[in-house]
Amino acid sequence: MPFDKSARHDLLKHQAPGYVDVALTNIVREFPVAVLFIDTGAGPYRTHRQLHPAFYGSFDWHSCVELHWVIVRLLRHYPDLSGATAARAQLRALLTPDNLATELAFFEQPHQRGWERPYGWAWFLTLHHELVTWDDPDARDWAAATAALAEHMSEGLLSWLPKLTYPVRCGFHPNTAFALARAMPWAHYLAANGDDRLETMMRERAQTWFGADIDYPARYEPSGSDFLSAALTEADLMAEVLDRPAFGGWLDRFLQGVAAGEPAQLFEPAVVSDASDGHIAHLHGLNLYRAHGFCRIAEALGGDDPRSPVLLEAAQRHADASLAQVTGSDYMVEHWLAAYATLLLSA
Repeated sequence: MPFDKSARHDLLKHQAPGYVDVALTNIVREFPVAVLFIDTGAGPYRTHRQLHPAFYGSFDWHSCVELHWVIVRLLRHYPDLSGATAARAQLRALLTPDNLATELAFFEQPHQRGWERPYGWAWFLTLHHELVTWDDPDARDWAAATAALAEHMSEGLLSWLPKLTYPVRCGFHPNTAFALARAMPWAHYLAANGDDRLETMMRERAQTWFGADIDYPARYEPSGSDFLSAALTEADLMAEVLDRPAFGGWLDRFLQGVAAGEPAQLFEPAVVSDASDGHIAHLHGLNLYRAHGFCRIAEALGGDDPRSPVLLEAAQRHADASLAQVTGSDYMVEHWLAAYATLLLSA
C-alpha cells in the first residue's frame, strides 16, 4: 500500500540526520525570538533565555520543545545516527535540573497559568513521555529533570479541562483536539501506572465535545495561517478514544465524503506562496499535519476499509508537497517543521 508505515519509516531513516542537524542548530539559536508573557509591574524585562534556559531557541518556547522532541525521538529510533554524540551533549547541557527548575518557576506564577496552554503543554508532555518510556541512561536523567514540570502541566489540565465549556476548533495553537491527542499517550502512561485521572478526564471531554459531531464543514479549510486541520485533529483524537467499529461509524457521520476524496479542499495540499512569511509558512505544517492525520485515520480504520487507500494517497500528496522544506528552507519554516515531519514519518 503506498505511503504505509514501512514506507514512511524508510523515508525517515534517510532523513533523520538532517532533521537532527536542523533541530540542533535551532534549539540554541537565541534570536530572532518571539517573546510573549504577562507582566504585572514596571521594571526591567528578563530575557527569554533567562526565563527559559532549557527552551530559549527556535523563535518561541513551543517550537523549541518540539525540536527537543525531534532529537530525542530520532536518537531513540536510530541510536547510531551520525551526530548522536553531539546531540546527546547538547541535550545534557540544556535539560539540566537547574534549567528545568527555572522553567517550572515561570509556569508556577499565577499570572502565567495559561501560558502555552494547551499547545505548548501538549508538546512538553509529548517530550516527557518520550523520555520516560525510553530505556536509556541519558533519557532517565532528562526524564527526572522534566518530571516536575510534566506533573505541573498534568495537574493544570485536570483543573482547566472541566472549566472549558466549549472546545476551540481552529487550525493553529489553541486547537483543543490536537492538544488532547498529543497528550493522550502521556495520559495512557499515567493510567498504566496507577493514575487514570487525566485519561478519564480527556476521554470524557472528547466524547462530550466531539462525539456527536456530524457533517463537519471541512470544505472551508484551510485558513491562511493554518498549520493544523481542525477536521483531522478531531478525527485523530476520536481515533484514540473509540474502538475500530465505533470510530468507523463516527467518521461516516463526521466526514461523509472520505471514500470519494471529498471535500476536495481537505484532500488537496495547501499552496505556500511565501515561506519567509511566518503565517503563510504555517501551511507547510498543515500539509504535513494533514498527512499525519490521514495516516492515523487509515490506521484506525484498518487496511480492509475502502477509505484507507484514499486516505494514504492523500497523505502521500501532502507529504510530497512539503517534506522537502524541512531543511534548507527559510527560518520561518526550519525552526519548527521537523517536528511535523517526524510526527508523520515515525508514527
